[in-house]
Amino acid sequence: MVAMPKPPFRADHVGSLIRPGDLIAAREEAESGGDRAQLESVQRQAIRDVVALQEELGFQLVTDGEYNRGAWHRDFLLRFSNVKLIPSKISVRFHSAEGTSERSPPSWQVAGPLARPKPIFVDDFRYLASITRVMPKVTIPSPTVMHFRGGRNAIDPTAYPDMEAFYADLARVYAQEIGDLAAAGCRYLQLDEVNLAYLCDPQLRAEVSNIGEDPASLPRTYAKLLNDTIAGRPADMTVCMHLCRGNFAGAWVAEGGYEPVAEILFNELAIDGFFLEYDYARSGDFAPLRFVPKEKTVVLGIMTSKRPALESKDALKRRIDEAARYAPLEQLALSPQCGFESGVGGSTMTMAQQAAKLRLITETARDVWGSA
Repeated sequence: MVAMPKPPFRADHVGSLIRPGDLIAAREEAESGGDRAQLESVQRQAIRDVVALQEELGFQLVTDGEYNRGAWHRDFLLRFSNVKLIPSKISVRFHSAEGTSERSPPSWQVAGPLARPKPIFVDDFRYLASITRVMPKVTIPSPTVMHFRGGRNAIDPTAYPDMEAFYADLARVYAQEIGDLAAAGCRYLQLDEVNLAYLCDPQLRAEVSNIGEDPASLPRTYAKLLNDTIAGRPADMTVCMHLCRGNFAGAWVAEGGYEPVAEILFNELAIDGFFLEYDYARSGDFAPLRFVPKEKTVVLGIMTSKRPALESKDALKRRIDEAARYAPLEQLALSPQCGFESGVGGSTMTMAQQAAKLRLITETARDVWGSA
C-alpha cells in the first residue's frame, strides 16, 4: 500500500513535544524581563534538535514541538488586539490517576474590536520550513476557544452588539493569519479544538447552559465559524482538526463519546482530517466513525500521551482493526491521542519515553499500511 500523497500521514502526531530544561529556563528568564535574544537562540537550537528527532524516527511531517510558545493557546490568542485573560465562569473538573480537582481555568475577554496587528506564527513557520526535508506542520488553537469559556458575557457589547458580527470578525482575523501562512508556503495546518469534544460531556453542557449559551446549537454555530475561518485557504492546503478532552500533566477534563456532534463534525465541517482522542474508554467507541465521508481521513489517537507506559504493537493493531469496522482502513491513520506537553510542565514522561512512543507509531503504521 502506497503512502498518502498528502497529509495527514499514516504515522502522524498532534504537535506539542516535551520541552528541554534549558528552553524552559530561558523562557522563564525572558518572561521575567531577561534577554529575549537568548531565548530565541535556545529556542531555535531546541527546534533543530526536535526536528532532527522526528525525521530520524521516520515521520513525513515535523512540528516545532510548540517550542515557540508557553502554552498551546495563550501565546497565539493574546496576539490579537483587545483580547485579555479573565477568570473563567465555567468550572471544570480535572481528572487524573491521582484523583479529581475542580478548577476554573482563565477565559478570554474580547474587550474591543478584534484585529491582528501583525502575523503571529508566520516567521516561526518559515524557520521550521528552512530546517526540515519533510513537510512542516503548523498547529494553532481553534477560533472557538475565543468564545467557549466566557460566552456572550465575555464579548464587549459595544464593539459587538450582534454576535454574528463577532463571529465574522473572529473568522476574518484568523483568515488573515492563515492567508499569510499559506503565502509563506504552509500546506499543513492543524486547528486544536477542545470545545466540540467538551460538548459531548453532559456536565460541561450544563455549565454552558449556566452561562446563557445553548449547548444544542453551539456545534452548528462553531461549524459555520470554522468553515468561514478556512474558506480562503489554497486548494492544496490540508487543514486538520485535533479534538481533545483536555490534557495537562496526565489530567483530562471531559468525558463522553463523539456521537452528539458526529454528523456535524464529519459532514458539515470543511476539514480534511480529524485527529480523534481514543486512548481511553471515556472517549467512547468507534461507532461515530460511520458518519465519516469517503474523502476524509481519521487519525486514530489510540496511543496515550498522558502516561509513560509503552503500548504494545499488537494492542494498537487490534484497535485499528476495531475502528476499521466503521471506516475503511485506507481512510485511517495513527497518532498519539494528544500532544506530549500542551504547556510548560505539562508532561508525565521523559524524552526517551516520548521517543519510544513516537517510534512505535511509525513502526506500527509501516506494519499496517506499508509506509509511515
